[in-house]
Amino acid sequence: MLRDVISYEWFTIFMVLGLIFITIAKVTYTNRFIDFLGVLGKSKYLKIYTKDQKFVDVFDALLFLNLTISISIFGYLSYLSLETTKTFELIVFLKLIFGIGTLSVIKILVERLIGSVFEIDNLIDAYLFQKISYKNFIGFILLPINALLLYTLQPNKLIIISVIVLVIIINVIGFISSLKKHQKTVINNIFYFILYLCTLEIGPYLILYKIIVEYKA
Repeated sequence: MLRDVISYEWFTIFMVLGLIFITIAKVTYTNRFIDFLGVLGKSKYLKIYTKDQKFVDVFDALLFLNLTISISIFGYLSYLSLETTKTFELIVFLKLIFGIGTLSVIKILVERLIGSVFEIDNLIDAYLFQKISYKNFIGFILLPINALLLYTLQPNKLIIISVIVLVIIINVIGFISSLKKHQKTVINNIFYFILYLCTLEIGPYLILYKIIVEYKA
């Protein structure tokens, strides 16, 4: 069964940890947090805080930690639901958190390096801030979804696919928003844009998928 005592307790501990990170962000950056909640429907948050971003942004870092935990919980919870013969293993779950977090950080650093090499730091920084903001929002909404799957709903294939579709929709909204904002630059550099998509947007997810498939095998 999915809800064995060990997995239930560990998922709960990490969910509380994610909630703590969100709470710290809310208490420390109250006004920014309120603006962040409307990032999906309004451009106010992006317009205000893009200019003030730093290389290491504490607010984004706190939400990123929750994002990593929330995605890991949902991913492992979905895996245990679909692979009913599998049981919760803490070491595997910790590796998942570490893998997702490390891959995300490396990806961001590589993108910043590319921006520096081609002297388009401002453009890349603005794009990354917008993308990170939407991803952090996904982590924020995954927290209550994970709680529902743990304490109320029995995860099944339909629910899992529905959540994945929701995450994809939010990502697409963020991508289209970024594309519209930098439309002229993209059109003038369409080859590099396609190369970027294949290398840094699609490639890492294919690698992650391959790792998951090999682990299952």
